[in-house]
Amino acid sequence: QVQLVESGGGLVQPGGSLRLSCAASGSFVSIGTMSWYRQAPGKQRELVAQIISSGSTNYADSVKGRFTISRDDMKNAVYLQMNSLKPEDTAVYYCHANLRSRDYLWFALWGRGTQVTVSS
Repeated sequence: QVQLVESGGGLVQPGGSLRLSCAASGSFVSIGTMSWYRQAPGKQRELVAQIISSGSTNYADSVKGRFTISRDDMKNAVYLQMNSLKPEDTAVYYCHANLRSRDYLWFALWGRGTQVTVSS
């Protein structure tokens, strides 16, 4: 069974930093695009950052210059370094990945999420 497991969430003061990690485990051939989404209470889930296989990245305007997404294909992992955190960054953060199965079919997978709370 393939799964994505996030870690690194928690409570941080405004202006602080957190680093989220997400690792894929199970049986698959390769990983394509990896992304971080977030969902705040009462709001829709939104894309925060995305990184494709080549390493090219894309960010939501609200996090540009503060967040950095990276990946380690040897570890089947994606990371989100979050700096200068603001209260409005409070949300459940979800990892998402496109993976290729042993049958060479692409499928999408979500992690269960990790809570990030920015508060003094």
